[in-house]
Amino acid sequence: MKKTPLAKVYGTSDADPLILKGKILAVLGFGSQGHAHALNLKESGYRVIIGLYKGSKSIAAAEEKGFEVYTVAEAVTLADVIFLSLPDTKQPAVYESEILPNLAEGKTLLFAHGFAIHFKTIVPPKDVNIILVAPKGPGHIVRRQYLEEKGVPALIAVHQGGRQAKQIALAWAHGIGALRAGVIETTFKEETETDLFGEQTVLCGGASALVYAGFETLVDAGYQPEMAYFECLHELKLIVDLMNEAGISGMRFSISETAKWGDVSVGPKIIDAGVKKRMKAALKDIQSGKFAKGWVAEYKGGYKKYNALLKKGANHPIEKTGERLRGLMPWMKKRSIKGAQAAY
Repeated sequence: MKKTPLAKVYGTSDADPLILKGKILAVLGFGSQGHAHALNLKESGYRVIIGLYKGSKSIAAAEEKGFEVYTVAEAVTLADVIFLSLPDTKQPAVYESEILPNLAEGKTLLFAHGFAIHFKTIVPPKDVNIILVAPKGPGHIVRRQYLEEKGVPALIAVHQGGRQAKQIALAWAHGIGALRAGVIETTFKEETETDLFGEQTVLCGGASALVYAGFETLVDAGYQPEMAYFECLHELKLIVDLMNEAGISGMRFSISETAKWGDVSVGPKIIDAGVKKRMKAALKDIQSGKFAKGWVAEYKGGYKKYNALLKKGANHPIEKTGERLRGLMPWMKKRSIKGAQAAY
């Protein structure tokens, strides 16, 4: 593997929280990341307002949590720092119609993902700060960790705006609790490309496909679906928790010798050189912009393939098996996956 220099890690002492005092922070959208940032910042002592389109089902959730809710245009006009907590595909239209006409020199646009800036679906004016604060975890975990006086690590980047913009990014990261765990400085390009790669090949796409394949292999061989669920999905969290706490070697320290031998001798036969070759192809599609163009086209076409694939996944036998088994574990928090994300 190629050797690269170690990244600088920022901690709580590197931020000046006063940078954001007296400023109005607008969170546009109130979904997973939006509600977490808004609540954490509010509880860190900042004035936070919410920008939503008229009729949004998140309005009630935001108001119930004590926020002033405005239209997107109103929120942009009022705010000093504006967080675009909107889906990547929807950001350009909202930006052109509601944000750009109300931007003024010196305001700051903040993103949690670099997609729109890196792939130029949004091209901002030169007289505003463009920054990134990207927690390395879903919004509900960002919120939960903050309440537990912990934090989710995050990335920061400055696309334009210089030192002042970086200070704003660090203060925002401080306000959401990220600096408790550590913040790494990156670029919009690096964050976007590595984030998409991780989601597609390992964290979401790779993990989901691996779980499906393992479950189907066991069930097709005549084993009970419940056994397949425990072996291929339920225990995955337990193994990943060990990796998260102490690395892969630390995980191996905690499992049996038989499991260790299966890990090191069989694992590389499953995730082999062919998988890495396909990972490199996926990365190339990300770097070239091919994936981004395809995703934007899917959105403009009405999400037909996207919705069909999600429906297929939701109807997979592992879902019914898991729902029944999770119902036997009263200590496991039950979550509705319908309605406004902020209402979880």
